[in-house]
Amino acid sequence: MSARRSLLDSIGATGTAIFLGAVGIAIFLSIWTIASHSLDSAVLLPPPLTVLQTYGGLIADGSLAQDVRASIVRVFGGFLIASSTAVPLALLLAYSRILRGLVMPLIALIRPIPPIAWIPLAILWMGLGDPPSYFITAIAAFFPIFLNAFAGGASLQDEHVNAARSLGATPFALLKTVMLPSALPMIVTGLRIGLGQAWMAVVTAELVAAQSGLGYMIQISRLNLETARVLVGMTVIGLLGAVMIGLIGVFERRVIVPWHYPR
Repeated sequence: MSARRSLLDSIGATGTAIFLGAVGIAIFLSIWTIASHSLDSAVLLPPPLTVLQTYGGLIADGSLAQDVRASIVRVFGGFLIASSTAVPLALLLAYSRILRGLVMPLIALIRPIPPIAWIPLAILWMGLGDPPSYFITAIAAFFPIFLNAFAGGASLQDEHVNAARSLGATPFALLKTVMLPSALPMIVTGLRIGLGQAWMAVVTAELVAAQSGLGYMIQISRLNLETARVLVGMTVIGLLGAVMIGLIGVFERRVIVPWHYPR
């Protein structure tokens, strides 16, 4: 009976959330339509219907799919580079006081530099195209992932470490079987934030250092005063980023949370 009631409550909460979200979107579209009619300029702010028609045209000619594919590949490339380097490095520094003292001052020096400041060097080192986009995206995603993974590794309880060592755990086993599982919730949080940063950075990189992708489409459309295409690119970025971050959230709820916080 309690399980059935819990299911009904969950369905009711989901339905309420969907309803409220739909109402919020409807209000936003209404305000957008009123503002576009008040401005009476397709360059300043085209109405939602015009943007929707532009969506249809870009989907029909296949150009939107090509730009989306190019941006997704760059985001995933830079995100994988960042996550595969940030997580092991963060856990290693959380484990070793000597390495932490050597590396953390460098991290503190580089972290405030915005990703866009790396674009001139990325172009000089790698030219135009995909490599500088991977580099800029990886730089942007690295620090949120690193800081959260480091915080998760540093929060490891001393009694867990002592228990593992008393059972003969090697340093590698300690990192793999004790510190990594303990830090997983914080690591997932860092991955979620890093993925959002990766999307922002890839658009910035494509504005300057690429000849394809959603950022490049936005830049060309801006130069041609095609504001509807600009809004199409912006909304596609928002939708893709929200879906990817949502997938990470689903993974966290289905895999990590039940395992890390069992009832």
